[in-house]
Amino acid sequence: MVGLFGWAAIAAGWVEGGSTTTVAAPLATPVAAKADGDSTLVNEIYRRDGQGVAFIGAEQAAQAPSPFDPFGQSQGGGTATGSGFVIDSDGHVLTNSHVVEGAEKIEVKLGSSDATHSAKVVGSDPATDVALLKVDAPEGQLHPLALGDSSKLQVGDPVVAIGNPFGLDRTVTSGIVSALQRQIQAPNGFAISNVIQTDAAINPGNSGGPLIDASGSVVGINSQIQTGGSSGGNVGIGFAVPVDTARDVVEQLMDGGTVTHAYLGVRGGDIGQNVVIRQVAADGPAAKAGVENGDIVVEANGEKVDSMDEIINLVNAAKPGDSLELKVVRGGDTKTITVKLGDRPA
Repeated sequence: MVGLFGWAAIAAGWVEGGSTTTVAAPLATPVAAKADGDSTLVNEIYRRDGQGVAFIGAEQAAQAPSPFDPFGQSQGGGTATGSGFVIDSDGHVLTNSHVVEGAEKIEVKLGSSDATHSAKVVGSDPATDVALLKVDAPEGQLHPLALGDSSKLQVGDPVVAIGNPFGLDRTVTSGIVSALQRQIQAPNGFAISNVIQTDAAINPGNSGGPLIDASGSVVGINSQIQTGGSSGGNVGIGFAVPVDTARDVVEQLMDGGTVTHAYLGVRGGDIGQNVVIRQVAADGPAAKAGVENGDIVVEANGEKVDSMDEIINLVNAAKPGDSLELKVVRGGDTKTITVKLGDRPA
């Protein structure tokens, strides 16, 4: 679990967006549907879905000795712990990419079982902080969770988080959806859009675990927290990557192991009711189309632009090769520039 990092940088907005979807699509291997019902109690959700939650231990490789260390000692790895959840009977497990990044060995425990199973990374997408694992466990120990539709969430909806905060496995917490359409910074520095904010207690070790709605379906992957002062724990502000984004990523990872995202290649910030371009990435799509430092963006795809977040969301919702039309003011003149979005660099 990492704290919410780079919040100011997100507001300033590297527009190096990701591909997301707001319409639920089936997984390559469909999961079983759950019954609807807003009256589902926390203990019922825990009893039904808890067995599908994974405790993940990711053993990090020791770093080579520094040439400046006179004793030649290696810097030692250790084991990072996090959470995840089973999504099909083939043993695929969803988690955060930062949970398993750089792992030399991954071991998983499922539900209330103390049995340890080895797992491997099928694919990882740092741009959305989503990773897909394949765990080597008997089918009888796999309890897939249903994936819901995060686009239907409303502020105030009840939600439940299950995971392993501080290594305390099989911990359940509850709360509500505090806000929607938040943006957080992904491990590779790009922005993740349409993030769910919740006051359900999330702490280090909850990363990768499911955020579950009242019907018992997963609506998000718990990923980051906002901390206060010197505290590294929960202060009632947690963030989950929406399951609609994760579903799109999983389908790409299962198909070929790589995920593509659209890329504009500018850094900008809010100025009054518009956006100013502060930096254009050399040889990026925006630079090639003629966008310049100091341009003031007043419209994007024919709609008035009030903030950098709006441009980020447009790019995140697009695919490489799509066009983004920007109306900019430069030196008192108004220009319309059409940018062909590229593939996002690492």
